[in-house]
Amino acid sequence: MIGVLVAVILAAGVLLLLLMLTGRSNRSVSTQSKTGKKRNNSAIIKEATKKLTHDPRNIPALTALGEIYFTQPDYAKAYPLYKSLMELTNMHQEINDKQAYLRYGICAFKTDKINESGAAFAYVLKKDPNNYEANFYIGKVLYQKKEYEKAITCIKRAAVINPENQEIHQMLAFSLFQMKKYRESLPYLKKVCEENPENKEALFYMGCAMEESGMADKAIKIFMHLRPDPNFGAQSCLAAGSYHDKMQQHEKALQDYEIALKLENVNPEVKVSILYKLSHSLLAQHQIPKALGYLRQINSINPNYRDVNALISRYQELTQNSNLQTYLMSGTSDFVTLCRKFISAYHKGSFVKIEDISVTAECTEIMCNVQSARWENTEIFRFFRTSSAIGELYIRDLHSKMRDIKVDKGFCVTAGLFTEEAKKYVEGRPIDLIEKAKLVTVLKKIDMID
Repeated sequence: MIGVLVAVILAAGVLLLLLMLTGRSNRSVSTQSKTGKKRNNSAIIKEATKKLTHDPRNIPALTALGEIYFTQPDYAKAYPLYKSLMELTNMHQEINDKQAYLRYGICAFKTDKINESGAAFAYVLKKDPNNYEANFYIGKVLYQKKEYEKAITCIKRAAVINPENQEIHQMLAFSLFQMKKYRESLPYLKKVCEENPENKEALFYMGCAMEESGMADKAIKIFMHLRPDPNFGAQSCLAAGSYHDKMQQHEKALQDYEIALKLENVNPEVKVSILYKLSHSLLAQHQIPKALGYLRQINSINPNYRDVNALISRYQELTQNSNLQTYLMSGTSDFVTLCRKFISAYHKGSFVKIEDISVTAECTEIMCNVQSARWENTEIFRFFRTSSAIGELYIRDLHSKMRDIKVDKGFCVTAGLFTEEAKKYVEGRPIDLIEKAKLVTVLKKIDMID
């Protein structure tokens, strides 16, 4: 029994030794093979280069050297060789013209000679419409030239030949996306993301396509996930912030924009858009001084960006006039209180009795009785919370109501202006138009603490 055990152990040891020797031998053969191939390539390069020095049109030398550089791959070195072969195809029937044109096209594409590559692939497709590589690469050429519809035709043809190429799915997805065919692009984008979850570009496009297709609730999850990404984070923060602003979730929007500003190498145009959106979120929360800081930052980058100059001017004035700030930005309760005090300040020295208050989306209307030492009136004040122009239709509506309920006088008050048509309409009618300048004058006399 012991003898059998010893024999088994010895046999196992011998077998292990043989396996180790065999492994070393295979590695040695593999290394020698690679080294031999490298030495062989060096010899071919040396010999072919020497021949081409004496004869730049030596077909065997061009072919051998082109094969080595193309398969390494070293497209920059292979490019001039296949260009020469391509130019010689008409005079030398032994040259494989289809391969010469195809490889020349690939080398041109890889070295950013897009137009040259497109012409080469077109030649190959004329001879062989179902050539996979020519269809695939000309699709990429057309994509770079932003001819997306033509690109899709070529890429789909390549997909029929080789449906397993993951890059084909991406090209189809991106081309459809760029054509704004968002819903159609989604299945392809999803497939690309499943094949490569680290493809942040495809993921970002999928979020955008979902948002454009009415799936904002799904898109926001993608944008939130991509916020820290160095390449697509800023755009994702902008998209997430816009969504949260739309949902009146300004605190969340502020977080989105602030994350974006911490990222490095943000595109200047995207950065300005983020600063603009951030300033509006701050204004929505009545954080005027902070918003002004960001608006000035935009102004230093792009002095003519959208309405930034007007916003700076407007909100600088608001910081200097708390009552004007209340008029434009406060809640309904504070605004109505200010309007009541405005009437009292406007009719200073008279007794004002408020009879009715009505708040609508367009304006706040206050009916009152005003008694002075010499006269008594029933009046309607309409307060518009806007800085834009008020037109004639609003004034006509007030005048109609005044006639119906027999009011003595009407007032329209705005933080903006009235149109010329509105001003002409009130001529000869018992309506006064109070524009921003006069509004501010009266507001300065009001003490809201009283």
